[in-house]
Amino acid sequence: MRLIIGGAFQGKLEFALGLMGRDADIAWGDEDSFEMAFERPIVCRFHEYVRRLLREGRDVEAYLAELEEKNPEAVIVMDEVGYGIVPVDPADRRFREEAGRTGQRLAGKAEAVYRVVCGIGTRIK
Repeated sequence: MRLIIGGAFQGKLEFALGLMGRDADIAWGDEDSFEMAFERPIVCRFHEYVRRLLREGRDVEAYLAELEEKNPEAVIVMDEVGYGIVPVDPADRRFREEAGRTGQRLAGKAEAVYRVVCGIGTRIK
């Protein structure tokens, strides 16, 4: 598994396509089924899968374990959501905290971690 992180609109997907090939299939965290992430080589907007799991009361850790088992070669792309003002809404704070913890777990298990800023990817692990 490889993890690509960075701020919104920084070129993370373009970087992932450079790693996997321009025609690689993509699972989108804000619109595709949870199972789609188990099948596609690129899983984009993973933080949105986290948001949806929380909304549905599902176990994020169990989902991560299943993802690692079923799609160990995946390239996971997620926004860094922990910068800026802390949300007032408790559900938004919970999402932000869980997305951060999820990123840490993924980074710990990943064979490589890249941070993308202005379209430039830097390997940090």
